[in-house]
Amino acid sequence: MNINGYEHTPVLLHEVLQGLNIQPDGCYVDCTFGRGGHSKMILQQLDNRGRVFAIDRDPHAIESLDEQLRNDPRFRLFHGRFSTLRELAVETGITGKVNGLLFDLGVSSPQLDDAERGFSFGKDAPLDMRMDNSGGQTAAEWLGSAKEAEIAEVIREYGEEKFARRIARAIVHSRAEQKIETTSQLSTLVAAVIPVHEKDKHPATRTFQAIRIFINQELEELRNVLVQTLDVLAGGGRLLVISFHSLEDRIVKRFMRDESRGDKYPPEIPVTQDQMKPALKIINKVIYPAPEEIARNPRARSAVLRIAERVRS
Repeated sequence: MNINGYEHTPVLLHEVLQGLNIQPDGCYVDCTFGRGGHSKMILQQLDNRGRVFAIDRDPHAIESLDEQLRNDPRFRLFHGRFSTLRELAVETGITGKVNGLLFDLGVSSPQLDDAERGFSFGKDAPLDMRMDNSGGQTAAEWLGSAKEAEIAEVIREYGEEKFARRIARAIVHSRAEQKIETTSQLSTLVAAVIPVHEKDKHPATRTFQAIRIFINQELEELRNVLVQTLDVLAGGGRLLVISFHSLEDRIVKRFMRDESRGDKYPPEIPVTQDQMKPALKIINKVIYPAPEEIARNPRARSAVLRIAERVRS
């Protein structure tokens, strides 16, 4: 699917459509619109009573809305963080009425392919990394002012990089002589200070991931919105989350597990599963892309899909 000059391939499309258990007259929210690949396919399975609402924090995604979706009365797109889900539901009157919620986390292919966004070290570009580049602090601005200890903590926590302290020290030393303002400056610096390079992985991969997650507060956003999904979903409604790295997936897995267990009681008190009032029921085991999909779309290789269903009250 080629949209506005960028190749966009929805990840796990068949599995998502199957997992949503789509009802023709249902209400669905695509919380990470991207370029609309998932939204369009959901709409194809709805009749004229069905609805799809979508959210994206990237102004470029909002601007990419094509005529097909713009003219479809069953569809509405909102600009904002997906942590505004509860507010959107109240505004549109769909609280407790949503039959399916979809989150496709991480950075979209158009964001990676647009060098000027600064997400990738593949091409030299300004070190931005903001998903919403209409405001907020860029990666370059943060790296220019953050203390060494803070930089090390971010790279270690969000990038799971064992050489985080060494990288942070090099960043602070380098910026004293010249500002770090481009992706190539940062990637070259990181590659130079990491003593051991992983096979088939650029040495700056973990550092770029960490800074991007920090700049966009991605994990905090995810924790915030997962709690909101319980208020928005209808009984029997499905929650689908596609993650691309272990930090995201760990949060999703823990949330679904805890909410499927229900209220906590001391182990000596005999209670049934129903009495514990679980909010979710886990559907299927974790789903990974098929080898055929990875061959077509290598960026899908690290995708993980988890599905849960809202328990009817």
